[in-house]
Amino acid sequence: MDTSPHPAAPPHLPFFLPGPDGADPVLVATGIFLALALLAFGLLFLRLHTLPERMAHRGHKMQFEIVAVLGLLALFTHMHIFWVAGLLLALVDLPDFIGPMRRIAGSAETMAGLKPGEGDTISEDAAAGQPQGHDAAKAGPDRNATDIAPPQRAAEIARAHHEA
Repeated sequence: MDTSPHPAAPPHLPFFLPGPDGADPVLVATGIFLALALLAFGLLFLRLHTLPERMAHRGHKMQFEIVAVLGLLALFTHMHIFWVAGLLLALVDLPDFIGPMRRIAGSAETMAGLKPGEGDTISEDAAAGQPQGHDAAKAGPDRNATDIAPPQRAAEIARAHHEA
């Protein structure tokens, strides 16, 4: 195949015209540019789409899982309201209700003579009526009123006050 220019062609052809061999460098460059632009746009879209989830994860929010599910729903249903709801939920700081309740439960267990965390299970000693926890060591006949756990002591005080 002859790759020399046509004799009637001017000596200076523009760069965007294909050569006599059929190679089109502008078409190849445009194809590479479009592929890279499509990849960059897809990465930008996914980065923007995961914004609420990343915000909730960075802030160690309790509602992180809910924000993640809303993001997936928005991705697969194409309903933008889920994304907006996830973004708003990621921005809101929900109060912690569980922590104070656990501290209250631990304090109540300590007052009852149990180690924190033992109050949700019934041991064999408790089922048999045997004292447990801190009161197990004090469960002798020489036990006086100051050795009694606070709930038992309160019951004795109420009984003595009622009798008087």
